[in-house]
Amino acid sequence: MSFPKSFLDELKARIRVSDVVGRKVKLIRRGREFVGLSPFNNEKSPSFTVNDDKQFWHCFSSGEHGDVIKFLEKTENLSFLEAVERLAGEAGLEMPQRDERNVEREREAATLIDVMEMASQFFREKLKSGAGAEARRYLERRGLRADIIERFGLGYSPGLDRSDRHQLMNHLKAKGVTVAQMAEAGLIIHGDDIPEPYDRFRNRLMFPIADARGRCIAFGGRALDAEQKAKYLNSPETPLFHKGRGLYNLHQARKPSYDLGTVIAVEGYMDVIGMAQGGIDNAVAPLGTALTEDQIGLMWRMAPEPILCFDGDRAGLKAAFRAVERVLPLLKPGHSLRFALLPDGKDPDDLVRESGGEAMHAVLDAARPLADMVWEKEFQSGTWDTPERRAALEARIEEVIGQVADPKVRGYYQQDLRGRIERLFGPKQGARGSFGQNRAGGGGFRKGPWKPGQRFDPRLQPVTPELRRSALARSGAGTAEKMEHVLLSAVLNHPDLLETHYEEISRLTIKTAALDKLRNEIIDIAALNAPLERAALMDHLVYRDFADIAQRLASGAAVQTDRFALAEASAAEAEAGFLRLLSSHRRTVTLEAEFRAAERALAADMSEENWARMQDLQKELQSERPELGAEMSD
Repeated sequence: MSFPKSFLDELKARIRVSDVVGRKVKLIRRGREFVGLSPFNNEKSPSFTVNDDKQFWHCFSSGEHGDVIKFLEKTENLSFLEAVERLAGEAGLEMPQRDERNVEREREAATLIDVMEMASQFFREKLKSGAGAEARRYLERRGLRADIIERFGLGYSPGLDRSDRHQLMNHLKAKGVTVAQMAEAGLIIHGDDIPEPYDRFRNRLMFPIADARGRCIAFGGRALDAEQKAKYLNSPETPLFHKGRGLYNLHQARKPSYDLGTVIAVEGYMDVIGMAQGGIDNAVAPLGTALTEDQIGLMWRMAPEPILCFDGDRAGLKAAFRAVERVLPLLKPGHSLRFALLPDGKDPDDLVRESGGEAMHAVLDAARPLADMVWEKEFQSGTWDTPERRAALEARIEEVIGQVADPKVRGYYQQDLRGRIERLFGPKQGARGSFGQNRAGGGGFRKGPWKPGQRFDPRLQPVTPELRRSALARSGAGTAEKMEHVLLSAVLNHPDLLETHYEEISRLTIKTAALDKLRNEIIDIAALNAPLERAALMDHLVYRDFADIAQRLASGAAVQTDRFALAEASAAEAEAGFLRLLSSHRRTVTLEAEFRAAERALAADMSEENWARMQDLQKELQSERPELGAEMSD
């Protein structure tokens, strides 16, 4: 049920947050705030703060935060309605009149989250029943303790043959869940060519997959019959679940990752669970895919240098090299990856079970930096015993460095990898530098600066820094950064966009570090507090020390902002403008990357073809600039 904003404001005005929180948490006043130990985690130093003036509480150790209503929901497992009713009784406020027809509809309508929780409970009960005997024997063979099985919510999906494949479906039907809801949640197999829907998961050990809030959104199932076609089967893509955008055990690993300053990514569910049994609680795993950009971004929000843990065999090293390729374009100051390689033939679960958590800690302590893996990936790909082969290695390293988008990080990779080559082969004679810098004695080029407006002939002119700066400026490169300002202005002024376009905003490529940090904060706030109003979002950001940048963006003072991004724009106008600019931003980011690649190609080979390619990209970039109005086309 929704309530009038005036009623909720009056309710919060009559109830002090510290009074309600103080029943659960021993609070100590510090200035205008109160502090105490987190009610969500066991801790020795207080990380929980309450501010009555802002009607707000925040737990730094877990990332949880909200108002007095949210506190009751989190600590007493109350629904929003139940929390409001309790607080209204304490405040002496009469509840608003309710539409009984709406109440009935709310009672009958099970959300997909409700459906997934019903399924999870069903699987847990089946694991404890006679039908789950084989699944329990499997867990015993793997050495899993009862508390770990309970903590991860493991279950069993029954159904040994074709005549016994509707148990979950029948269970959910009895609870009022429709076939359409089951299908939307990915729990059944259905379709026009299937006469009768049936359970997707049958005779499998079940692993619930939770979102950042700990709510079940999908399942992974491990086959117990060796003849089943797929050893592991995951839920399909659903409105709740996108396998490339989440991480297994994210909700439980956040706090220990925060405490320890790092997060560990392993390959599978059992690896995560095995490490937890060995006392390593900050482990996550991708969801049936190679590590994606979104998943790297999620881990970077937990810790700046996650450790990727791979098997030490050829397949594990190949997976590590794929992760190297994926992360290079994403690198930014202070954010990278480390790599821990296990003994050949072992996975984390095996190592912990056979040798204990200390053996796993030893592997993690020996984790190697990303630069080492970049070098090893290229160096072991060939034999470098002739000048020509060494030149090929240098050219390949130069190409790899060019994939790093951030100029500061790219510069340090140039230094690091240049040093490795010189230590291996010795310094080159008669060269002023390497990795894209012009060599001395290039010969054949006419001296003298290139002037804007003058036709460039790559056969006659060197590629000078002045040429590069002028070409880049005339191309419109840098437009993407200005678009980022306007897109975030729209989000700040119209938080409804977070509800309808949350995934697009979370995946938005943002090059400006301060804006990227702000976007991440907005995403975290929205995950825990949606729906949000403009003032509430700004209050959260002020509390998190983002007042200055957030207020400048919202006012349009950061860059000249189109009307759709300002507070006075209508919701429809804001959404239409946001989507239009988002599409243009995606194209611009791609074009700018291609332009810089073309610039590097021209520096290496000053041909008419490379020059023409750079000119074509310049025109394409300029065509995107009108999307932001006058300021963008100056």
